[in-house]
Amino acid sequence: MKPPWEHEDVKAAFPPYTVVPLGQSVRRITAPNPGPLTGPGTNTYLIGDDRVAVVDPGVRDPRHLDAILQATDGRIEWILLTHTHPDHSPGARELAERTGARVHSHPAELQGVRDASFRPDLLLDEGDRLDCGDFTLRCLHTPGHATNHLCFLVEGTGDLIAGDQFMDGATVVIAPPDGNMSDYFASLERLKHEPIERILPAHGNPLSPPASVIEGVIAHRLKRERKVIDALASLEDLVTMQELLPVAYDDVPEMLHPLAARSLQAHLDKLVTDGTAQTRDGCWQLT
Repeated sequence: MKPPWEHEDVKAAFPPYTVVPLGQSVRRITAPNPGPLTGPGTNTYLIGDDRVAVVDPGVRDPRHLDAILQATDGRIEWILLTHTHPDHSPGARELAERTGARVHSHPAELQGVRDASFRPDLLLDEGDRLDCGDFTLRCLHTPGHATNHLCFLVEGTGDLIAGDQFMDGATVVIAPPDGNMSDYFASLERLKHEPIERILPAHGNPLSPPASVIEGVIAHRLKRERKVIDALASLEDLVTMQELLPVAYDDVPEMLHPLAARSLQAHLDKLVTDGTAQTRDGCWQLT
């Protein structure tokens, strides 16, 4: 069976190097990096017409960068990063060199999987606003998937450039040390109170209505947390990750268990923080 990102209809909907208009002066170009963590590929968003902000230039691929430049006629003034994982930021520096635009990101540095060569020009944090002429972007610090994760809210239209806060058709991997499940839940809760009209994720199609999307993600994560708790209860004594994984993720194909193990670690960390579980010598049990 083909994975979803290799289905012909998905590939046809997300052709690399192709500009897809999304309305409200937003366009999408999907990078050529489909896979289990990226779905059909990483979306680069172009916001604005005369003065353009580029969010997540993606992988360092010459054709992808050429497509961005051609779509904008080089009128790029802002390069923004939702976070600095290797599928989001490596193209930023070359794009900056070719346009003179400056690279903006959150100041926190990742410790795990990351674009180790990334260096920002300017730093952004919670509540910062970028006046981009015809539109204004407000920065929302949304840690959880990564400590330096930002979402960008286009004020007036309600478009949320959401990075890896959400993923179309799948759940986001929360991988410690940079991923934190408690922070992820908190970020989801705060987004409930923002004037969001449409969610534009880094992987896949726009998501709406926002309230239902957010509640759906929270419900899914809580359901998984309950499965982890039930698995701990069924195994009774101190258990290892290897013992817990096939029980807590018995509804996930075994080929995806190495990825699931990352989120399992994040769920266990949250349960320890909540006082629901305890850990000793690399094993866990309910308190």
